[in-house]
Parts: sequence; C-alpha cells; structure tokens
Amino acid sequence: MRASHVAMSDIAMRAGVSKNAVSLALRHDPQIPSKTRRRIERVARAMGYKKNPTVTHLMAQLRMSRAPAFQASLALLNANQDAAAFTRHPTIPLYVSGCRRRAEELGYRLDEFWLHDPQMNGERLNKILRARNIKGAIVVGLMKENRLPERFASTWEMIPTVVTGVRTREPALSFACTDHHMLALKAFQKAIDLGYRQPALVLDHVIDGLTDGRFSAGVQVAQAALPTSRRTRPFYFVEEARAEPELFHRWFAREKPDALLTLYNVVRTWLKDRSDVGLIQLEWRTRSPDWAGMDQHNDVVGEAAVDMVVSMIHHGEQGAPAFPRGTLVGSTWVEGKTVRERVAA
Repeated sequence: MRASHVAMSDIAMRAGVSKNAVSLALRHDPQIPSKTRRRIERVARAMGYKKNPTVTHLMAQLRMSRAPAFQASLALLNANQDAAAFTRHPTIPLYVSGCRRRAEELGYRLDEFWLHDPQMNGERLNKILRARNIKGAIVVGLMKENRLPERFASTWEMIPTVVTGVRTREPALSFACTDHHMLALKAFQKAIDLGYRQPALVLDHVIDGLTDGRFSAGVQVAQAALPTSRRTRPFYFVEEARAEPELFHRWFAREKPDALLTLYNVVRTWLKDRSDVGLIQLEWRTRSPDWAGMDQHNDVVGEAAVDMVVSMIHHGEQGAPAFPRGTLVGSTWVEGKTVRERVAA
C-alpha cells in the first residue's frame, strides 16, 4: 500500500481501534490515553501515513468555527503569598481574567488552587488533579522570587505547566510574560521624544531581580544613545524609601532626573509639587487613569499562557521541559497628564 493512499480507516483496522480514535490520536487529543495514542502513532508511521496539509488546515478552520465543547480542566495556581490575590492584587487579576477568557473560548474549565496553603503539597494536589481530570496548569502571581515551592516538584513532572508574568529558575518552566526589556526601552525613548533630557529608572531591586534585570537592561540600552553627562543611575530602594523617603530625595538631588520611569504611584507623593518632573508608569493601570505610561496587556499574557499549556497537552508533553519556551507580549503607550506635551527638537 503506497503511503499517499493510506487512510485513517486503514490505520484503524491495523491498530484495532475506531477511525475517530485514530483522528483524535493523530491530533494528540488528551481524550485518547497516552499509551493508546503512542501505539496508533507507531502504526501510522509504519504504514507511511502522512497528513494532507490542505485537509488539516480546512479541518482546523471548521473546528474553530464551532462553539467549543468542554474539553477538560486546567489548574490555575495562585503562587502569591496572598490567598485572595486573584481578586485584590493590583496586577494579578488581569492575568487571571485573560486566562479565564481564553480557557472558556477553548472549552476548558479552570480550577483554582493556592500554592501557599499550609495543608497543600504535591502529593495531595496531584491526587486532586487526577480526580478532576486536570490536564495542565498555569501559575499566576509570583512576586517575590523566581522559585516555586519545592513540595510541588512532583506536580511539575506530572502535567505540563506554564508560568505567567516572569520566568522561573527552580524549576525552569515555559512562560508567558510582558517583554519587560522592550517596554522599558520604549518608555525611555518616549520620554526623550517628549523633550526630557535625563530620564531615570525608579524600581525596587526585588522586582528588577524577579525580571532578570530586563527593566534596567532596557533603560541601559536606551541610555547608551545619550551623552555620558545625561545618563542617570537607577534608584533601587523603593521599599526602604517608603519608610524613609529621604533615601529617595538624596538620590534625586544627586542624579537630577527630569523624568522618572517607575512602577510605583508613591513616587508622586515623594515629588510633592515638582510638576516639572515627568512621571511614566511602567505598568499603566485603569485605577490611575491620569498617569502616562505603558500598558503591559497582562490579560493577553494570561491568554498566551493558556494557549501554550493547551498546545503542550495536545502534543503529549509532560514534566519540566528540557528547553523551556517563552512567549513575550508587547506593550503600548498610554497618554496621560503626568508628562508634558511633546517639545519640538
């Protein structure tokens, strides 16, 4: 039998399964047990079966045009120290809304778990995941470090997992996040375009470490185009300055910036009446609409994370990947009253 004439019905007869089972298996559908799926794939390869790309594309378009039926469940794992971070954190709810929206579009249900629950560990979580037929997980809310709790190591080996917001080191998992480097570079360049001469970065050292220095790296790249006399050193002690604002004031007097790129609205109170200093929010939020800054589109990051984990499920991936993949989402500028209007060069 020539390879071009091998049909799914031929594979089904040889493998002793239904034609529908063959179709699902060759699309890596989780409804087919992995052992059966691998056996069907071996039979198909042995018979020389090859997908017709035109038919494959047509079927994908037909599936997309239908309302999605319920597929399975995904775990939405709250990695924040606050059990209620999904609703009351200033940033995390956006990731969650994107995850929920995309999961619903694809026919998946989300079950939520808190990783800092003292009564939860990997063994218990894994039992729940199996009982609920949960096929993949999305981690949301890491804000302190790039590590996930060690007691859940067995979970990352059991189901495909994607982290949102940052990339993790222990374990190194696939991730979806804002392109922090390009965001900072674009924000700095926007300040220059508006006529500011010495923009500076105000960012807590913990956050800079959490993003692997991508905020500060973007600023450094942008500053390289300026004369040395116009370059400023960043201020990294935001949390300390909340208790002792004089730390910020001494830095400000020394560096003499005329625009600040920051994540913190408290900077505005430290400046008091200095309306001549531009303020650019690196994570623009609707609750402070008068700020100018960069919209990180964290809801789109959440959507991307769901897309990634569903793709991993369909391809039968398990365990921490040998080569973690990343999806970077671009940001956009939002006009605001905290910067001046464009100044002609």
